[in-house]
Amino acid sequence: MSVNGMADKAMEASFLTQVHEEAKAVVYELLEQAKTEEGDILVVGCSSSEVAGEKIGTFSSVETAQAVFEGIYEAAKAKGMFLAAQCCEHLNRALIVEKEVAKRERLTIVNVVPQPKAGGSFATTAYERFENAVAVEHVCAQAGVDIGDTLIGMHLQDVAVPVRIATKKIGNAHVVCARTRAKFVGGSRAFYDEALL
Repeated sequence: MSVNGMADKAMEASFLTQVHEEAKAVVYELLEQAKTEEGDILVVGCSSSEVAGEKIGTFSSVETAQAVFEGIYEAAKAKGMFLAAQCCEHLNRALIVEKEVAKRERLTIVNVVPQPKAGGSFATTAYERFENAVAVEHVCAQAGVDIGDTLIGMHLQDVAVPVRIATKKIGNAHVVCARTRAKFVGGSRAFYDEALL
């Protein structure tokens, strides 16, 4: 089925349409609950292998990643969010972001160009599709989507809170979503702003 861990057959159009729509639905569901604001960052880790029903890192599919990316990017842009695409562990889970985000957040830009087998097909797609893509090592995102157990937690702002959504899978990949909230400070006499919970 694969050559050197790469998908060697074209993914069916119906499957690509399905994962595009599921990805878009996940982001809309998450952002509906996450209390994000325009300009916030959404970090996404995606295993195209898992979406295609294979073990993470074994069946990288650019076509699948492109379909998922387009659904996510469409929804994120509609909500005024910036997307941070997490690379795979071979690039130490670096991220691909728009240069505008790197400058605004004062992130250190690093020199790497993701490839399907060194960075992952999702990050590779982001690098190609963003208007002015750069790689950075860290972000502090306000919300996140983990597609296929890619471990995005290191790029979420403190404090991460799980968000339960109706869409549990994109293709065959398990989906976990998170939002973040402000830390509580103080002790037993402290009062808290309910709007920040």
